[in-house]
Amino acid sequence: WKDDIKIDQEAVASYVGGEFAPNGGAHSGRNWGAFDIQKEVIDLCPTRCMKYEGGKLAINTRKCTWCMHCINVMPRALHIGDDRGCSMLVGAKAPILDGAQMGSLLVPFVKVEEPYEGIKEVIESIWNWWVEEGKNRERLGELIKRQGFQKLLEVTGIRSAARHVKDPGETPYIFWKEDEVPGGWDRDVTEFRNRHLH
Repeated sequence: WKDDIKIDQEAVASYVGGEFAPNGGAHSGRNWGAFDIQKEVIDLCPTRCMKYEGGKLAINTRKCTWCMHCINVMPRALHIGDDRGCSMLVGAKAPILDGAQMGSLLVPFVKVEEPYEGIKEVIESIWNWWVEEGKNRERLGELIKRQGFQKLLEVTGIRSAARHVKDPGETPYIFWKEDEVPGGWDRDVTEFRNRHLH
């Protein structure tokens, strides 16, 4: 989903008051103490986009990364929004020695509505690339590893985004071109750093 998480403030109060068990009761069986929304939800939000003040929970959707931690802890109080679709991941595999590996995020959000043109366009461009460049018995993930995720972005016509980068500060397979970087390669790094101090 893309829009705001739906909040049932009465149900939030029921979690805080101990009427509802957090995590759908998954941690029952031991005395973990009273539910602490600050410690168990707000402080564990990876982007710190939530606050609980005056008995009300608020979420800053612009900062939310939809990790769903809060929804998992308070499933009766929080629900996904109405603007729903799917994410498309590519290159997943389950080799025996390495273990299962999740795919890389290619399309963060696409609507799932008939006639599914947005989804079909991406899949057909990947098929065409694989037919032209894939080796005998080569999986898509192996082709991506061999030719690079950047090449996959080029053949699908998808622009690279921060969500394609594995960890902040690391770009294992995304290399921006000069026209994609504000100021290009010739910008003054010292001046840029002075404007972006910690």
